[in-house]
Amino acid sequence: MAEFKSDIEIARAADKKPIQEIGARLGIPPEHLLPYGHDKAKVSAGYIKQVRGNREGKLILVTAINPTPAGEGKTTTTVGLGDGLNRIGKKAVICIREASLGPNFGMKGGAAGGGRAQVVPMEDMNLHFTGDFHAITTAHNLLAALIDNHIYWGNEQGIDIRRISWRRVMDMNDRALRHVVVSLGGVANGFPREAGFDITVASEVMAILCLASDLRDLEKRLGDIIIGYRRDRSPVHARDIKADGAMAVLLKEAMQPNLVQTLENNPAFVHGGPFANIAHGCNSVVATTTALRLADYVVTEAGFGADLGAEKFFDIKCRKAGLKPAAAVIVATVRALKMNGGVKKEELGKEDLAALKKGCANLGRHIENVRQFGVPAVVAINHFHSDTEAEIRAVKEYVASLGEEAVLCRHWAEGSAGIEELAHKVVGLAESGSSQFAPLYPDDMPLFEKINTIVKRIYRGSEAIADKSVRDQLHQWEAQGYGNLPVCMAKTQYSFSTDPNLRGAPVDHVVPVREVRLSAGAGFVVAVCGEIMTMPGLPKSPASERIFLNEQGQIEGLF
Repeated sequence: MAEFKSDIEIARAADKKPIQEIGARLGIPPEHLLPYGHDKAKVSAGYIKQVRGNREGKLILVTAINPTPAGEGKTTTTVGLGDGLNRIGKKAVICIREASLGPNFGMKGGAAGGGRAQVVPMEDMNLHFTGDFHAITTAHNLLAALIDNHIYWGNEQGIDIRRISWRRVMDMNDRALRHVVVSLGGVANGFPREAGFDITVASEVMAILCLASDLRDLEKRLGDIIIGYRRDRSPVHARDIKADGAMAVLLKEAMQPNLVQTLENNPAFVHGGPFANIAHGCNSVVATTTALRLADYVVTEAGFGADLGAEKFFDIKCRKAGLKPAAAVIVATVRALKMNGGVKKEELGKEDLAALKKGCANLGRHIENVRQFGVPAVVAINHFHSDTEAEIRAVKEYVASLGEEAVLCRHWAEGSAGIEELAHKVVGLAESGSSQFAPLYPDDMPLFEKINTIVKRIYRGSEAIADKSVRDQLHQWEAQGYGNLPVCMAKTQYSFSTDPNLRGAPVDHVVPVREVRLSAGAGFVVAVCGEIMTMPGLPKSPASERIFLNEQGQIEGLF
């Protein structure tokens, strides 16, 4: 039996090429690569502008079933498929998000793939990388500081301090900062008020960076941010307190996509990082559109299950950026499907066809949902060594009963050699021209109807419910001209419902909308549902307890 190696051991042994060689494969001249060491670089804004007239390649979305502690491997499959497409002679680029420090030191782990299907340098990617998240955090908190400073020096804009909506952020899980009081300590420190922190990946600045087309668009969107309201309920924008210019300056370098490589030395853009359960869950538009003009195929992912990440990819990112996906891959594992069927994590190694077939309902729901957007899809069964032939056959038969195909993929253990079949299938779907992509709802649908449409058609709930104050707020935003915006659902990733323990494919559940937030700069309305938090907390035994430097100065326990 082959010696088992951890993800970090595999990544550490990678035969990386100089980043200029990776860029050359895409035709990027070395002078347009801004290197961060030898193995990562930013692509210059000037070069991005140069290639905008190039022919576009095919866009492939990788999504998944609802996540479980058993693991699904969406990023691993994204990386593996990119390697597989290159292996069969296609020019392919991977586009994924950057990792947040919050889950890295909390419980989720890294975000660079796994096994033989990883993006490197893995340790850098999962820690500070090129500093993009720090720039976003700083730009966000600059605006927060300018708000309190504006009020301190006379409040020329007449901001009602009871109605300031702009919170502060940090890229770490810290439940103690969800609700705080600022400006205590006397006159010299300003006017005391309630405030709070969100995690950086929930920041509207993060969403803006990921949806902006260039620096000019970035600055305009930053200026459009609503920071609070006056006593007459009229909105105050970031540009009203002259914050947009300085914020854009802080984000100038962060707006440029990061180029790295897979273990097989294929190009990967890693840029932006909004979560899909509390934000829109997609990498940057700049990275995706640039990759589409440099390659024949671009493989990207959207966070968590298709009910969150894929829905937001289709309804927000594609709508706003004019993207037309050619095909989708829905990732599932036998282990996760058994867990959806009621099996406990410690018993997942045992064959259980009854639980597997029951859990397949979750996969079926996601297949049906992707169909609603008119995008052809194939199921990728991410193989685990404990999977039995009977279990694999059962999943394939279930998917076939729905008129689709499931392909067994061994990329975690074998790299691109283990995913060739899926690569050929994806090419066939993408080149068939069968995609008839369309968003789920029209722009002119009222905001609460958009929320209800997602609840009923994607979550299969009976209805969304909200207090009168929430509905009145939505009506007010519609009256102010924001009714044409898409909605971004903030909801638990573990279930179609708002109950994280309700696995499988529940129906007729009610989705309570606790509050709504207007992200005018990003261009969507956030509906906060159930108990979801925009500042996560750490678990009882956080991953940070097992992360350390060994005697050789190498990082241990990160992933």
